[in-house]
Amino acid sequence: MSRTLAIGLGALTLGALLGCSRQGGAPGGDAPGRFAPGTGTTIGLSLSTLNNPFFVSLRDGARSEAVALGLHLITVDAENDPAKQIASVEDLIQQRVPVILLNPTDSDAVANVVKEATAAGIKVISLDRAVNGAAVSSHVASDNVAGGKMAAEFLLKRLGGKGNLVELEGIPGSSAARERGEGFDQIVGSDPDVKVVARQPADFDRAKGLAVMENILQRNRNVQGVFAQNDEMALGAQRAIEEAGLHGIAVVGFDATPDGLAAVKAGKLAATIQQKPELIGKLGVEVAKHLIDGQPVEERIAVPLVLVSQ
Repeated sequence: MSRTLAIGLGALTLGALLGCSRQGGAPGGDAPGRFAPGTGTTIGLSLSTLNNPFFVSLRDGARSEAVALGLHLITVDAENDPAKQIASVEDLIQQRVPVILLNPTDSDAVANVVKEATAAGIKVISLDRAVNGAAVSSHVASDNVAGGKMAAEFLLKRLGGKGNLVELEGIPGSSAARERGEGFDQIVGSDPDVKVVARQPADFDRAKGLAVMENILQRNRNVQGVFAQNDEMALGAQRAIEEAGLHGIAVVGFDATPDGLAAVKAGKLAATIQQKPELIGKLGVEVAKHLIDGQPVEERIAVPLVLVSQ
C-alpha cells in the first residue's frame, strides 16, 4: 500500500483541498444536476442500490470525505438494474468527471462501460464489488473470500462440526456473492459431517430471503445453520424460521448493518461479518483525490473484517 494510504487505514491523509469551480456553489456533498465539463472537482459515485443500509453507509462515508477534501460528489442509484447502471455511468462520462467510483450491480455487465470511461481518460475505482473483464485504477473492498470462511468456521464450531446447512446467495454475477460463497464452500466442503442441503439466490434482499427460506423449510425442516451472504437476507431467513416455529437454527449474516447488529444483540442472529462500508466509501474518495492529483495508488486496498457475535 502506498505511504499515504497505509497509515492505519483510519488516519486518512487529507492533503490540500481542491478549489471549487462550480458556478455559484461550494465544494462537498452530493451534487444535483450537471457541472461545467472539465472542472476537475466533481467525481461520480455509481451505487448498485440505495435500498440497502450497507450502501447507504458507503455513500455517507464517501460524502463526508468529499466534503473534507473539497470535492463535489454526484451519486447515482442503479436500483440493482445493470442496464440502468450502465446508462448512469455513461451519463457521468458525458459530464467528463475525472474519476468514477463504481459499485457494480453485475461485475460482468459493467466491463464495457468501464472500458468506455477509460478510453475517455476517466479513472475508475471499484468499491466493494470487483469489475470483471476490464481494468480499474484501484479496487477498495473487504476480503469477501475471507469473510465467507469466517462465517463457515463460526457455524461449524456452533454446530459441533456436524449438521445441515443452508446458504442464501446474493445477486448472481456480483463478485461479492461469488467470493463470499467461495470462501464459505471451501470450509464446509472439507468437512464430511456437514452437508449444504440447499443453496439458492435471494438477491441480497430481505423479502426474497424470507420467501426463499420459507420454500426451503417446506421441503426440509432438518436444518441446523444458515449462512446468508448479507444481513438483509439473514433477517428474512430468521423471520421465516421464526414463523415456521423452529428453534435453535444458527443464522449468520454479512455486513453488520444496524439492523443486523441489533438482531445479533437480541439473539435473533447468531453472528454477522462486519465490513466497514463508511470506510470503503471514504477510502474510495481519498483514492480519487490521489488520482486527480497525479499521485500513485495501490491496485487493491483491503478493508479489515470482524466477526460479531454476542
